[in-house]
Amino acid sequence: MRYNINKGLINKGIGTLIAGSVLSCLGVSAVQAATLQEIKDSGSVRIAVANEIPYGYMDMNGEAKGAGPDVIRHIMEEMGVDDIEWVTTNFSSLIPGLQADRFDIAAAEMAVLPERCQQVIYSEPNSSYGEGLLVAEGNPKDLHAFTDFVDGDAKVAIMAGADQLDMLQALGVPQENMVTISSNADAISTVSTGRADAYAATSLTVGELAEKSDAVESAAQFEDPVVDGEEVRSWGAFAFNKDNTELRDAVNQALEEYKQTDEWRQTLMDYGFSEADVDGSGHRTTEELCTADS
Repeated sequence: MRYNINKGLINKGIGTLIAGSVLSCLGVSAVQAATLQEIKDSGSVRIAVANEIPYGYMDMNGEAKGAGPDVIRHIMEEMGVDDIEWVTTNFSSLIPGLQADRFDIAAAEMAVLPERCQQVIYSEPNSSYGEGLLVAEGNPKDLHAFTDFVDGDAKVAIMAGADQLDMLQALGVPQENMVTISSNADAISTVSTGRADAYAATSLTVGELAEKSDAVESAAQFEDPVVDGEEVRSWGAFAFNKDNTELRDAVNQALEEYKQTDEWRQTLMDYGFSEADVDGSGHRTTEELCTADS
């Protein structure tokens, strides 16, 4: 039997801490997830996405797209599983859905966090996503890190209210080297006209902006900021029911091989992930991420 858990019970950031207690309060015992052998025998698997571009989503034609779906589709083909039943759900329903056996894999590039590791198990990271810099074409001032604005007269633009202000301040960038803009839409003109030498934002935002104009580009070989000794970066992975270790291990084996190919790199970069994001996916293991607060 499969149980429907009320969507919206779990907050994206902290809700996984209460997922187990929600199931308990509903009187629902954990169900057995489809085993690896059952999936291979049937040639069918149920995979969830949370409709978040570019991580995992359904396009206008009803086809699953994104860094998660494209990679897991390749892995399933390698495992001889050709029939994928895509399930679209809220992000907050991913973990309860895995626990209630509504689907077998979550391919939403869900960040691996210690509190989530108490509720589900993860593959090794498939992606990482952090910060980036939008610079003028050719990167004339050779800017590759937020710390490049600590000394000298190079100016960096930030969006009002964005987290990048806190990062830049923590790194010691003086106020006179910062330019505040009202929205991402102003970033291209701000950089291309020289009002600022760069725009600081998440790497995916920078990548999307760079696609819109030949006057700007993403700063290559970007160095992730380190604040209070911690690299400012998240790592996304595939998630599974805690009883489904055999399936997780099989996905890990295929993923490790696929990540050695140019095809895998290009898949992520086609969705806007930067070189730093792609290279950074291997900088942490799932075990390290799950025990980060220990």
